[in-house]
Amino acid sequence: MDKKISKGRQWIVSALVAAAGFAAAGASADPAPTLTPGTLKVGMQATYPPFEYYDGDKIEGADPELARAIAKQLGGSAAFVDTPLPQLILGLNASRFDIIMSAMYVTPERASQATPIPYAQTGSAIMVAASTGLKPRTMQDLCGMHLGIVQGTAWVGQLHDVSDHYCTPNGKPPIVVSEFGSTSYVLQAMLSNNVQAGMQVAATAKALADKSGGRVVVTSTDLINPQTIGIFVRKDNKPLHDAVVRALAELKKSGEYDTLLQRYGLKPPPAASAS
Repeated sequence: MDKKISKGRQWIVSALVAAAGFAAAGASADPAPTLTPGTLKVGMQATYPPFEYYDGDKIEGADPELARAIAKQLGGSAAFVDTPLPQLILGLNASRFDIIMSAMYVTPERASQATPIPYAQTGSAIMVAASTGLKPRTMQDLCGMHLGIVQGTAWVGQLHDVSDHYCTPNGKPPIVVSEFGSTSYVLQAMLSNNVQAGMQVAATAKALADKSGGRVVVTSTDLINPQTIGIFVRKDNKPLHDAVVRALAELKKSGEYDTLLQRYGLKPPPAASAS
């Protein structure tokens, strides 16, 4: 498990170093090439409040707000393409959209398929239906429990590692994991007692609990496996990658970036916060 985490951190550090170099290149580069001139098409699964969610027929949240600010820096506007999480990188590489912004963790597997631009840090949280009375605080507390997660999230391997290398050796039942198509399906499974707990990005878990009228509670007290989340760009579109990095640099200079992260309870990536 430590080897996997170390490898993931190497990818994140490499991406952050590259981003710093591109930001220093200045604003003299050619205009960003997008699929539709003047429009930055953004792929996301709009079921992760407060990152992205529907407010009526409009997609709102931290990612759409940041995407609009980036698009404005690029001299255009943002358009959003609601896409299931497992299909986002496929859609990006099939040129359905220009970038991905969907609270996606920067992992070695994803970084091998698309170029990440780290922009925030978060982690996961455990939530349960209040009626169960269960209080799992860590992944180790999930031994013997049936857990629901969204298909395509980065936690599957981590949960299997905990189950195989902690639960079983300590004589505890394994963690049973069921994957669902969206956050709303995980929530329904919890409330109908089809799963005993759910795991979500921490800010999303808090938003769901706040809106549940007391039916759902977050039981973990600390961030589980803090991770860097990133914007993803096609590997063959370096000009757009560079333009997005420059746009982020301008938003940081103006203070708009920090204000947005604070509003949504997010933190900058570790290297960014140290710079």
